[in-house]
Amino acid sequence: MTADPASLPLTGERTVPGISEENYWFRRHEAAYMTLSAYCQDATVLEAGCGEGYGADLLAQCAKTVIGLDYDELTTKHVARKYPRVHMLRGNLVMLPFADQSIDVVANFQVVEHLWEQERFLAECVRVLRPGGRLLITTPNRITFSPGRDTPLNPFHTRELNAAELTELLVGAGFRVELMSGLRHGPTLRAADEKFGSIIQAQMDVAVSGEAWPTELLAYVTAVTSADFEIVESDVDSSLDLVGVAIKP
Repeated sequence: MTADPASLPLTGERTVPGISEENYWFRRHEAAYMTLSAYCQDATVLEAGCGEGYGADLLAQCAKTVIGLDYDELTTKHVARKYPRVHMLRGNLVMLPFADQSIDVVANFQVVEHLWEQERFLAECVRVLRPGGRLLITTPNRITFSPGRDTPLNPFHTRELNAAELTELLVGAGFRVELMSGLRHGPTLRAADEKFGSIIQAQMDVAVSGEAWPTELLAYVTAVTSADFEIVESDVDSSLDLVGVAIKP
């Protein structure tokens, strides 16, 4: 797998497809999109903070309409060029440029942890969703992503959440939480964890060292698919990412 020359630059703030060294993270995010896409069937979907656009394009396979929204101008131009079935707009997530009750589903994947005004964003989601509309949300589980820390490890994250904190935010905004589940490694990746100690830590060690990727590790990372992850409702606190569905009453 080689980088697409049309891809956005890899900055660490967003996940970019088509890069071997990034494939684990891309597939981890893709797994959530594939699982939650069932909620988007024939719906008008807003992906708030769509990043590179691959997820919005995936949702467009089943949705009636998918609108992508991102604040970064380079990103909006890239998505409009690469994914023509996504209707791309530039805008601020805490001031959504949509009328009240005009959206069926808001998708927010690996974004809320980047926001300074999380409560304000969720209030905007409630405003634009139709009654009975859903918010699909994923975010790193603070307990496992930045264990034992008061501040996030990722410099692009402002506030990470555990399942109880995310639930509290959603309920406080006026949502009813329909699903709170967790993404974790399936059998193949658990075997890789046994081999490398932790396939996540092994990747981080390479990134920090700046050295060339070990051939065997890169082969494992390149071979990861979205099917190598599981999303389950049990023992959510030990999960890697939180995967939630909330309904506007």
